[in-house]
Parts: sequence; C-alpha cells; structure tokens
Amino acid sequence: MTQQKPNVLIAEDDDQIAAVLVDYLHQAGFDTRRVANGDDALQAVRQNRPSVLILDIMLPGMDGIAVCQSVRQFSHLPILMLTAKSDEEDRLVGLDSGADDYVCKPFSPREIVARVRGLVRRASAGLSGTAPSTGFTFGEAAERIRWGGDIIPLTKIEERLFRTMATQARRVFTREALLNILHDEFRDIGDRAIDTHIKNLRRKLKQLAADKEFIHAMYGVGYYFEE
Repeated sequence: MTQQKPNVLIAEDDDQIAAVLVDYLHQAGFDTRRVANGDDALQAVRQNRPSVLILDIMLPGMDGIAVCQSVRQFSHLPILMLTAKSDEEDRLVGLDSGADDYVCKPFSPREIVARVRGLVRRASAGLSGTAPSTGFTFGEAAERIRWGGDIIPLTKIEERLFRTMATQARRVFTREALLNILHDEFRDIGDRAIDTHIKNLRRKLKQLAADKEFIHAMYGVGYYFEE
C-alpha cells in the first residue's frame, strides 16, 4: 500500500515566492496546493484538511492573522507563518494568533522545507495541539491534573498555566498571552511573575520524570509544551 504524501497548503500572493516553495516542497516529497488570498486559504483548510499550512501574513482579503485565528477555532493544523516584517512585535502577534512557527522574508527555501518536516513529524507523533498522552490526566477545569493517577501538587496559577500549554502542545505562548489567560481570575499577576510561576512549575514537573522536559522556553518570545 502506497503511503500518502503529506499535503502542504501554501497561502502566498507573490507568484515567484509561491513557485519556489512549490518546487522545493515537491522535491522534498510533499504534495502542495497554492492559494493567493486569505478567504481561499480558509476555505481550502476546511475542505482539504492539509498536513501543514504555510501562511503569508500579508494576504489580500483576510490577512494571515485573521486566517490563523479563524483556523484555530476549529483545527489544530500546524501553521508556519511567513512575514516580511522582522520586528519582534510582529512575530509575537503571529504566534499569539495561534501560529506554530514563523519565518521572516527573505528566507531560505531549504529552511522552510526543514521546518515543514518538523511540523509534520510532531503532528504525526500526536504532539501538535492535542492533550498529551504521556501519563497526564486532564479532567474538567475544576478538577486537578494527575500524573499516573496521582494528583500533581500545583497551585491554581501553575495548574492554569500548565493546562493551557499542555492541551495546545507546540504552540508558543508569549508572557502577555499567558498573563491574559490568568488576568480574569488573578488580576494582581505581573508579566515578570509569569517567569517565576513557570520556573516553579518546571521544577515540580521535573520531580515527576527527571529525564523529561515538558515546558520549554523560546528565548525572547515565551514558553511552550512539548515532551
């Protein structure tokens, strides 16, 4: 039985850039489909269920941010965002909208291929946007998180942070995004206090499995869950 090739949806309005991406991805063994505006990108995601979405941030119609936010309402599809802007704020906006990764233009097509392979690999391992199946048990929000049947001794803040990241694996959360998640219930939490809570959370998780890392830091950006 022939194994189906991963299908990459490319949402890019620049014909030359799109052609280069199609060429390199085909050579790397991927099937591709290209659309040139945001509305078509959202429709293609719904209809074709691609393996990965390469999404330009500046698209006609719906822009890339709006597309990403819309996709995240119904899918954990891995999203690689392309942006012509290198400012940190623009990259953070992309990640906060739900993108899994980003690359600034101009870029190396080989880097795009490598990143797409990584996203496909993580998704096929069940690590992209799903609750982990590695010993953690997640009940309702009012219930405690368990590891191997035992309750993990987390504070309410630590539990909220971990539940948020672990059930959206590989998504990078900025400090601001995590702060917003906590804000309704814990209004006195500052952005730098997030680092302290994450540090304590990582220490407690390390006690569960000394050989594993669950919460990772992306320097200058934020934190994400991946075993």
